[in-house]
Amino acid sequence: MRSARTRARLVSDKPLDLNKHRGMAEQKTTDIRRILADVENNAKDPRDRQRVLENQLLSVPVDSWPEAAAKARYVLNLYVAGVIGAGVTEAKGRDS
Repeated sequence: MRSARTRARLVSDKPLDLNKHRGMAEQKTTDIRRILADVENNAKDPRDRQRVLENQLLSVPVDSWPEAAAKARYVLNLYVAGVIGAGVTEAKGRDS
């Protein structure tokens, strides 16, 4: 069994760079996996915020015409984005 002094010397505060022990292909694969995870996390946040906003818009009744117009504008913008997005997807399908 090692003494406490020997064990204390083995522990370090410096991070260990594991990439230097891997080949280039493994390093690139790891980098791609990390970037993809970041992109997925960053995309999830706006979707969550949009879902909360839409729940609030649906659950709270409007008190005035300007509020009704703001809600209608939001819904129309979602519709336009969906129509445009569907059109782009359709065009990509035809071009392939």
